[in-house]
Amino acid sequence: MYRRSVSFAVAGLAMLGMTSQTAAGGRAVECYEPVRTPDLYDTVYEDVMVSPPGQQVDYTPPIYGTRERVVMTVPARVTYEVVPAVTRTVYHTVRVDGGGYSWEWRVIHGRRVLCKIWHKARYERVAETVVIQPERTRRVVIPAQYDSIAEEVLVQPEQRRIIDVPASYQTVARRVLVREGSSGWRRVHIPRHCQD
Repeated sequence: MYRRSVSFAVAGLAMLGMTSQTAAGGRAVECYEPVRTPDLYDTVYEDVMVSPPGQQVDYTPPIYGTRERVVMTVPARVTYEVVPAVTRTVYHTVRVDGGGYSWEWRVIHGRRVLCKIWHKARYERVAETVVIQPERTRRVVIPAQYDSIAEEVLVQPEQRRIIDVPASYQTVARRVLVREGSSGWRRVHIPRHCQD
């Protein structure tokens, strides 16, 4: 405030001097010129947070593979079947008629007479089916059936790991105002030969 009042006072004196010199035609006793002091800046460096601290999840997906495995497709079972009898044909000679005597009417020399007749024994060959092994039931075991299949198996499970990420900083330059500029008056030296 004091500097501004002095500036106005000096400005008033200069205007008064110029007016009196111009009006009276006198010589310059003191002269002043306006001056402007520029603003003074400086560069400061400061760390600025670019990204805040946080956490990051590192994820590894699960790994799967293929494994061959033998599995039972049809279980073993037991059935029963009938085994037919085993037979054979055997031939025998059997006596059909035992022979012996019998009475028959015959005609001999035109006369009908009763005669005692001798008959021989009579034999025939006959076939006979003989069972060698009778019919039976047999137990049959049917083995199980197996097949090879491919199945998906987990080799390594998924993994999650939490990583702490620190804050990230960056140094930035910033211009700051150190002192504001000012306006004022500066006395001008007038050579003696210019005063007349």
